Amino acid sequence: MYKNYNKPIDERVEDLLNKMTLEEKISQMIYSSKAIERLDVPAYNWWNEALHGVANAGIATVFPQAIGIGASFDQEMVFQVASVISDEARAKYHEFIRKNDRTIFKGLTFWSPNINIFRDPRWGRGQETYGEDPYLTGRLGVAFIKGMQGDDPKYLKTAACAKHYAVHSGPEMLRHQFNAKVSLKDLRETYLPAFKDAVKEGKVEAVMGAYNSVNGEPACASKMLLEDILRKEWKFEGHVVSDCGAIQDIYEYHKFVETAEEAAAIAVKRGCDLNCGRTYESLKKAVEKGLITEEEINTAVRRLLKTRFKLGMFDPDEEVKYASIPFEKNDCEEHRRLALEMAHKTIVLLKNEDNLLPLDKDKIKTIAVIGPNADNIDVLLGNYNGTPSKYVTALEGIRNAVGEDVKVYYSQGCDLVSTRDSYWGTPATHGFSEAVSYAERSDVVIMCLGISPRIEGEEGLAYLNTDYKGDRPDLNLPGMQEQLLKEIHKTGKPIILALFNGSPITINWAQENIPAIVECWYPGEEGGTALADVIFGKYNPAGRLPITFVKSVDQLPPFTDYSMKGRTYRYMQEEPLYPFGYGLSYSNFEYSGLKLDPQVVDIEELKEVEVKITVKNISNIAGEEVAQLYIKDIKSSVKVPKYELKGFKRIYLEPQESKSIEFTITPRQLSLINEEGRCVLEPGEFKIYVGGQQPDERSKILTGKEVLSVVLNVKGEKVLEVEY
Repeated sequence: MYKNYNKPIDERVEDLLNKMTLEEKISQMIYSSKAIERLDVPAYNWWNEALHGVANAGIATVFPQAIGIGASFDQEMVFQVASVISDEARAKYHEFIRKNDRTIFKGLTFWSPNINIFRDPRWGRGQETYGEDPYLTGRLGVAFIKGMQGDDPKYLKTAACAKHYAVHSGPEMLRHQFNAKVSLKDLRETYLPAFKDAVKEGKVEAVMGAYNSVNGEPACASKMLLEDILRKEWKFEGHVVSDCGAIQDIYEYHKFVETAEEAAAIAVKRGCDLNCGRTYESLKKAVEKGLITEEEINTAVRRLLKTRFKLGMFDPDEEVKYASIPFEKNDCEEHRRLALEMAHKTIVLLKNEDNLLPLDKDKIKTIAVIGPNADNIDVLLGNYNGTPSKYVTALEGIRNAVGEDVKVYYSQGCDLVSTRDSYWGTPATHGFSEAVSYAERSDVVIMCLGISPRIEGEEGLAYLNTDYKGDRPDLNLPGMQEQLLKEIHKTGKPIILALFNGSPITINWAQENIPAIVECWYPGEEGGTALADVIFGKYNPAGRLPITFVKSVDQLPPFTDYSMKGRTYRYMQEEPLYPFGYGLSYSNFEYSGLKLDPQVVDIEELKEVEVKITVKNISNIAGEEVAQLYIKDIKSSVKVPKYELKGFKRIYLEPQESKSIEFTITPRQLSLINEEGRCVLEPGEFKIYVGGQQPDERSKILTGKEVLSVVLNVKGEKVLEVEY
């Protein structure tokens, strides 16, 4: 009966489950699930990745890294990108199946997106996230999940997975045994909202448990996280998978229990259905010892089988509309164009003194492109990436843009990290003289500096940074890069600094001395084209920083401190180098007519507040603007963020064009999280800010602009508990 695709999925799942032996059930709870030939159940490997394109499975379109996607502040574009990724995922999967290839990274269950909060810029995996803000992360995460999972009423296009649940953001070297101590307030206010959005709104099919413990419980065996919040409170019906090796950590490093059988049993009993690892092979012994029952195992297997049925894995291809996506869709020109469009939207213009940019290539005869990231594929791809069939580095993009009429010199200048002479005596400054010579002979210099996924990333992947397992002890330009920049600066030539990085860099000297600075992130296969388009004015940048750039690590609390005090724009008191939400444009925008409806309301009658404002492009250059809405609780019973992002819209405006835009504020967005972790709405005054930046002094200094504000008055005596 389970093969009858006209029957309800729950009935089919139950029929198949009842035909399986205990050993067969357990075999389906390990990421490399074995075939059950007598039941015609094929082998299936659950592990696949699609952070910014189908990863680890050959040629695929490589979009900008997730942190750059965060900088786009563009939900619609994120949905489009995820829809294309899932097109390629389906095209690849069915071609693999036709070749009877069911190995790792070939399935339809993708362990993406990473919606952890980038609370500390030293974390090497912060590049995989959408930044430091819970609201932005939630909005983009939901858009990504919907694009990945499709809109068919019966079948999932692919199964997305929200990770790493929860309170997970380094340090990498401690992740297998670290206990993240977090208040109920910070948990509910910062670390959980994006996961709740993914589950309740995004209907994400899977959630991945983190390596670390949270308040003394391993995340993959946490009653609070998995039972109380995920299943009971949020009514999550999908499956939970462990991070890879995390079940082994429960007994080996966390010492939460003593044996593999105990670790497997408690993880399954508390709601972790699938083991990326091998510890669940101990479940047979766990049953024999009375640590877990077969019925408890059935609950987990039932969830896993349901996901496979929802993906159409037991149905004829002609019944599953996504099975008809041709293999040729993968890596097609249409997708390459979208990768370029997304790369455009990720770029953030950090500085443009005296309007040095855009350059007029008709007035330039020679350009020097200098730096270790100028012709480096690594800094296009980030981590968790696929392999592009072709790619455009910064050097190639600039050469393509200017054509044969402009001479382009290139020098690496120095490598990424070296500060000492080599074994044979080659100095770390070996390439300086060549770089300076080319700069002296050029009309303008484009410096391509920064870091790389070889320096920052996951434990074991960033091989140039083994001492800190991919995290960064400081945020400076590594190696001799800043010294190279200073030497080129001495030539007196105009310099454009292009940064390639997945996390903030403390470029204080550059901000003071270099006229133009462009943040590129890890921009994907068309990154060089996107950078050239911005430099030469073919594209007008409008990206915004999804994370604060501090001036120094001295402004940060200890890395292992998970309290939000002093962290991110929401709680940081010191002046940053570049604020969250900041980014310049070649256009100039004006805001006017900020209105609330209602502006005064009784707390018990409050349903929603409509916010209206007009944005006008007052320049002669067409461009995009990212309108941002922040809310400040003026007087509260507990400590709350300075203000919080609660709305954003990216809009395109022709020269002198105006557009009216609207935001909706809900009671939840006006509520606070108290010390008990309860979500409550208090009467009082709330300041509503709308503009192209956050309402801080540093943004005002950098842009010369202020945001508009108006006060919302919520009257009444009663404090209302609001659904979290």
